[in-house]
Amino acid sequence: MHWTQLPVPGFIRRRIRGRGFMQLRILDRDLRRSHPSWTRVLADAPRYWAALRSSAPGRPKVLLATVTGGDIRSTRVESLLAAALTLRDAEVHVLLCDASMPACALCNSDLYPDEEQFAKTGPVPLHCAACFEPARDLYASMGVAVHRYSELVTAEAAAEAARIAATIDLADVASYTHDGVTVGEHAYAGALRYFARGTLRDDATSEVVLRRYLEAALRTRAATDRLLGDGGFEATVSHHGIYVPHGVVGEVSRRRGVRVVDWDVAYRKGRFLFSHNDTYHHTLMDEPTEAWEDIPWTAARDRELDDYLRSRWSGTNDWVSFNRQPELALDAISAETGVDFSKPVVGMLTNVMWDAQLHYPANAFPGMLDWALRTIEYFATRPELELVIRVHPAELTGFIRSKQFFVDAVVDAFPTLPSNVHVIGPESRISTYVLAEQCNAVLIYGTKTGVELSAAGIPVVVAGEAWVRNKGITEDARSADDYFAILDRLPYPARLPPPVVERARRYAYHFFFRRMIPIGVADELLSKVIGYEWPFAGIGALEPGADRGLDVICDGILRGTPFVYPAEEMSPVAS
Repeated sequence: MHWTQLPVPGFIRRRIRGRGFMQLRILDRDLRRSHPSWTRVLADAPRYWAALRSSAPGRPKVLLATVTGGDIRSTRVESLLAAALTLRDAEVHVLLCDASMPACALCNSDLYPDEEQFAKTGPVPLHCAACFEPARDLYASMGVAVHRYSELVTAEAAAEAARIAATIDLADVASYTHDGVTVGEHAYAGALRYFARGTLRDDATSEVVLRRYLEAALRTRAATDRLLGDGGFEATVSHHGIYVPHGVVGEVSRRRGVRVVDWDVAYRKGRFLFSHNDTYHHTLMDEPTEAWEDIPWTAARDRELDDYLRSRWSGTNDWVSFNRQPELALDAISAETGVDFSKPVVGMLTNVMWDAQLHYPANAFPGMLDWALRTIEYFATRPELELVIRVHPAELTGFIRSKQFFVDAVVDAFPTLPSNVHVIGPESRISTYVLAEQCNAVLIYGTKTGVELSAAGIPVVVAGEAWVRNKGITEDARSADDYFAILDRLPYPARLPPPVVERARRYAYHFFFRRMIPIGVADELLSKVIGYEWPFAGIGALEPGADRGLDVICDGILRGTPFVYPAEEMSPVAS
């Protein structure tokens, strides 16, 4: 998941999708009107200003690596953190790019649909100015120290970045490291995100864009390394923790021995995911099970979980949802899909192919598409089973529309599908949840839906980086051979046994209620884009003790404590 998959920024979706450079002037105007002013909140805040001027010994120094200030949500959230951390006696600094990167995470082929032109020029000056200047002014109004790329990247470092990006063998980009920093992985992921593809085309435009992202990654490495090398930072805070620039900031921070905190908007409204040391895409897979196994479990808590999981079917309590009017009638689903529900049915859930393309050592296959195509080949040999593939709706409904579609890749590989294999396209309103309830088992690669399905007692087989992996709940394939050996055991004789279901429900509660941390003042934080003002009257709402979720987040940033919200202390405990 990424913030750009949220449905919030309708003004950007309506005004720039498919219209290109002519729309950047509108984008420039709207971005400048989208950053709320801290002036009203801080007008009478002596506690804040006293903390800002403090030079007490041992005061922790925190870098908020906003970098792309035009990322409206990130700037709002991180300016909120800047105020909250200052009130907790931290010395807060901010890093911003001031038109120094030749490509970044704010560029995509919807905003710049003329890919050849983007390859030649990169982001236009108007876009970069609208990204940097309002964010600079926002943080300046808070009295926070702002560091610019142009002040940190020396002429020598810039020349070296350009030279390396221009001369490196293209095949070596994705694995390229510079001074111990794995810049290439994030550059490659950034280029995939720009094109909204799971693989790059073999053409000159793709090569130039990839090299742009590598140069941007190298400039980010140089800027971050110099800033952190000047010393004293306790932690860096970055949005998402992957792509260019934020993934590179994390790599440099770890190499420098500076604690890394990565965050993103969570599914649930008003909630956020934070993780230590690495992007949550990695850390949630390896989180110690001791963090949630012994959560006190009651019937009331079980009902609380059920209520939320049921709301997920239409996303009524979520910021992130891709199918808000699902088709729930089984007869209609059967008619649309042609699935023979009298046979054992195995479900398969895909991912958006371009999203978060990182290296995961535990994956049984080199990529999601390879996994899917080999699975189809396997089921061609198992006519007694039905395989129904649900393509992720975000291919069409995500903020960045995919340019490489799963269905097309399947048709290329299988002009005629096996008769027992059925593909439900991203445009379908079929409810994934109703479909899964009819399945003997569900196969997943990286989708988070595995958390919900296992909590409903449905057996789940994991072949990739799904967060439900390693929890003692799912069948986790460690290799392709292991995966196919698991499939050989299908169909399963029954649903998950009750002890496993209870374990799965404890984890689901931990995932949705404890790891997704609420901030009370964030209920409206991302709801309005233009003309936004903070939904609180004064700085007191951010003081220590005023908001339990904000306390958990700030304590984690400043002291390294777990980013776990004690929801069990707030929720019903009666049986």
